[in-house]
Amino acid sequence: PTSLFGVYNFGIRALLLIIVTILSCMASEWVFEKIVKKPCTLHDFSAVVTGLLLALNLPVSLPFYQAVLGGVFAIVVVKMLFGGLGQNFMNPALGARCFLLISFTGSMTAFTYDGVSTATPLALLKSGEALDVTVMDMLIGKTAGTIGETSAIAILIGAVFLLLMGVINLRIPAAYILTFAVFILLFGGHGFDLQFLTAQLCGGGLMLGAFFMATDYVTSPITPLGQIVFGIILGLLTGIFRIFGANAEGVSYAIIFSNLLVPLIERFTVPAAFGKGGKKE
Repeated sequence: PTSLFGVYNFGIRALLLIIVTILSCMASEWVFEKIVKKPCTLHDFSAVVTGLLLALNLPVSLPFYQAVLGGVFAIVVVKMLFGGLGQNFMNPALGARCFLLISFTGSMTAFTYDGVSTATPLALLKSGEALDVTVMDMLIGKTAGTIGETSAIAILIGAVFLLLMGVINLRIPAAYILTFAVFILLFGGHGFDLQFLTAQLCGGGLMLGAFFMATDYVTSPITPLGQIVFGIILGLLTGIFRIFGANAEGVSYAIIFSNLLVPLIERFTVPAAFGKGGKKE
């Protein structure tokens, strides 16, 4: 639903950007495996998923060559150089997005909606122009942003599907969103302003990151308690980056920083085996 709405919202160029990033990820994986003489792994479709998620995190106006560079970085640098699927230390799509943000800041922060260049709702909130932000527009997607982040409703429809299919569970997204909400209420500077809170929840990549990025099997904890701790850390970091940082966003950096903490989180949250200090239930 998120991808379909992105194409509907931003037009044929969004579809072309999605295709370009998916093909660049697939080609990068195929070429790398040919060079190092490893079996082709394109059949697991992980490169397709990485390409799609990367595209959903890009502005529709991004030059195609930059999207290709992002796909190459995601697959070759973040994924394949560390051993391939299951060995990457951070989410490849978000690693590539941060790489593009650092390398091409101008084009990665140039957003358009309905053919007009405009600021994102989070940028308006950050600059104190809260009156110009309409929460309903953020829910249905009538606003500027990346291809996949504008409509909270479309994201939630996809999230419900993943939950019902058993692909993801609620531990990480719920801990993430609840922690972030509490942080905003305490430190957002607007008190118990539900409109400001809703705008923060629906704006930017929070919903997309919580359900589609933070739940990545490879880069998130496998222990139930670890998943909750992981979500809490995500919420705290996102709140800190958004409220106290110079940038209005912060989801991508929060997730990849938290990815680096996963081994430590799992070390302290793996339950002891019965007979080795574990408690009988």
